[in-house]
Amino acid sequence: MEVTINLPDDIAQRLQAQWGDVSRRVLEELVLEGYRARILGESDIRRLLGFETRFEVHDFLCEHQVPFYTLEDLQHDRETSQRLGL
Repeated sequence: MEVTINLPDDIAQRLQAQWGDVSRRVLEELVLEGYRARILGESDIRRLLGFETRFEVHDFLCEHQVPFYTLEDLQHDRETSQRLGL
């Protein structure tokens, strides 16, 4: 799917002056929100942003103060360990 947005030239110029590549910035914000909402996973982020490794994904998430391992993940891992008797 291709998504197009129309911005008035003056607004586009201001955004570009501040952010550089506006298209990339919009894509990154979409990815971050999708990850926060648990719609997208690490592999999705790799595909969408063209990262080679999961470490690049982790760096990207850290740069944007988005935890890639949450308290909920820890709780799930604890429950799994207990269930397996580890």
